[in-house]
Amino acid sequence: MCGRYVATRSPEDLVQLFRVTDWRPEETLAPNWNVAPTDDVWAVIERAPHDERDTGSVRRELRPLRWGLVPSWAKDTKIGSRMINARVETVHDKPAFRRAFVKHRCLLPADGFYEWQQVKAEDTGKTRKQPYFIHPADEQVMALAGLYEYWRDPAVRRDDDPAAWLMTCTVLTTEATDAAGRLHPRMPLALAPDHYGAWLDPHRQDPDELRALLTQPANGHLRARPVSTAVNKTGNNGPQLLDEIAV
Repeated sequence: MCGRYVATRSPEDLVQLFRVTDWRPEETLAPNWNVAPTDDVWAVIERAPHDERDTGSVRRELRPLRWGLVPSWAKDTKIGSRMINARVETVHDKPAFRRAFVKHRCLLPADGFYEWQQVKAEDTGKTRKQPYFIHPADEQVMALAGLYEYWRDPAVRRDDDPAAWLMTCTVLTTEATDAAGRLHPRMPLALAPDHYGAWLDPHRQDPDELRALLTQPANGHLRARPVSTAVNKTGNNGPQLLDEIAV
């Protein structure tokens, strides 16, 4: 699974990297070295403007979404904390994800992600969970394949009230490869740049064609380094969390 990741790129950088055409400067997120479920995260999406839905026109947006997908049919938002990941093998079939898979796909920019490995102490024999930071060897941004969804808050009366709508997202996971595979059987699926456009395109709605885009996770080439257990507490943050330690 992917339960924690790092996202520190500025929106200005992300706009350039992902060729975003629509970003609201008033929407800001602080760099986050310890992204946890229910945090707001940057997402790249493509959708038609409300007044141009029948023209075929789409624009690429950078938007803050809450991590943990809340399906449109959910009674409340509590389900989101359990919907942070969607397995690539079954995402097209699961009731919580199949609509978003066809209509609402996104990219979630990340510097890397954390995974934990059970380590046994030689002196006591006790086991502990050692965190590792896993990242591209070339330090380029990862574009995690994701889905997003809209949830209508029934407590808000007017549809045109911004508070009426919550946008949430989930990260697709796949079988782990490269450095990640030595630590955990699953990992987030990062798309290669030549698949960005096809994955985001809302006009592509054939499940088989979409699944064909979810292949080798950005061609592997990942590195892993042990980091402090400080990352285990979601309240801890800062670049020091990425410092390598001896194990």
